[in-house]
Amino acid sequence: MGHADYTLHTGTTGTTLSLDELWMPFTSNREFKADPRIVVRAEGMHYWDDRGNRIIDASSGLFCCAAGHARKEIAEAVHRQLGELDFVSPFLRAHPKSFELARRVAELTPGDLNRIFFVNSGSEAIDTAMKIALAYHQARGEAGRTMFVSRERAYHGVNFGGVALSGIVNNRRRYGPGVAGVVHMRHTQVPENRFTPGQGAHGAELADDLLRFVNLYGAENIAACFVEPIAGSSGCLVPPQGYLERLRRICDDHGILLVFDEVITGFGRTGQTFAAQSFAVTPDLMTMAKALTNAAQPMGAVAASERIHDTIMNAAQAGSIELFHGYTYSGHPAACAAGLATLDIYRRDGLFEHARALSPRFLDAMFSLEGSPHVTDIRGYGLFAAFDLAPDGAPGHRGFVLQKRLFDSGLNLKTTGDTCLVAPPFIASESDIDEIVSILRRTLASG
Repeated sequence: MGHADYTLHTGTTGTTLSLDELWMPFTSNREFKADPRIVVRAEGMHYWDDRGNRIIDASSGLFCCAAGHARKEIAEAVHRQLGELDFVSPFLRAHPKSFELARRVAELTPGDLNRIFFVNSGSEAIDTAMKIALAYHQARGEAGRTMFVSRERAYHGVNFGGVALSGIVNNRRRYGPGVAGVVHMRHTQVPENRFTPGQGAHGAELADDLLRFVNLYGAENIAACFVEPIAGSSGCLVPPQGYLERLRRICDDHGILLVFDEVITGFGRTGQTFAAQSFAVTPDLMTMAKALTNAAQPMGAVAASERIHDTIMNAAQAGSIELFHGYTYSGHPAACAAGLATLDIYRRDGLFEHARALSPRFLDAMFSLEGSPHVTDIRGYGLFAAFDLAPDGAPGHRGFVLQKRLFDSGLNLKTTGDTCLVAPPFIASESDIDEIVSILRRTLASG
């Protein structure tokens, strides 16, 4: 590769950046460095690039900034915390805000998911949930339960456990077999539910794939079934009516733990705090991240049922470490301060309630794109929607080109292949929704 520089257009003289040293994640680095798009500021619903152009954020950063960008309350809370206590080892030591945040999160989780293990990302939350599942079955005398069931088109992060669970081929194909003993159910995007808002009427029987694996491998070998209540990164795949309930019954009948990955859907995206509450199905373990801190600090968590927690605790010898797992930055003081400030904003401003009230207008606007050039399907639930594009040559090419054109037209969103995902911050107004859909319609119509 040749040398790449970029001169920022902010200020009067400009600053030249060397683009060579940074290896960007999930990015065509060569293409980006030949044609960069640099963001320098954010506030509320918007980004600004280095040329001063305002870009409305239609994907909450990366499903993270549910309360809008650059919330001063969160920044001030982090600043105060760093001046008071910047770090203490989470091993054998603790600080007050980690307990406070765990209590506040547990107040929001469904059922008895009241034991909170802090991590630093959704990927770490997934691997942690896998370990907790294995430890639980060992503690109850069923150490043979080592297999995991996931789904095609699933995204469960990028650590080796999550890659093994992943049902997205490009996230797996270069990394070898990874974690053994993972099998995949079919995804739930079926043609009969095309252009259906909310939960489609077809596809509940796909949950019986789990039963097929029980009959093929034996329930006594399966530790847990991992699903995103709404499959997120691969395109807002809303569960068909009855599907999650059916998974729950099969897991209960065969001693399999049900794990919900709520890294995207958690904290209001579906109109309730968690999708588990929107769909009235409570898992045994639940992962979360992203909107937990409004992305102001890296943080994730696993919520475990009291039954699972107590089984692991009671099986360990007195005075011993019950779960040999954790991260240097688990429950970092600054991240806990950000989490507490974020939860305060959600409650004070009624943002989950606002998201729920705005959802019908948002979904109507998104589904009004039916008939736009190249749009082959639209799906949505809460403040989350996606539309598919007909491929143009190589898979993903049309989506890649469209996201660049949208950014240049003043709209930021996420694409996965030829699927565009829209998930605006909860502070959005009806006029913001209108602006997002207007830019989408205009850009799609232009070819």
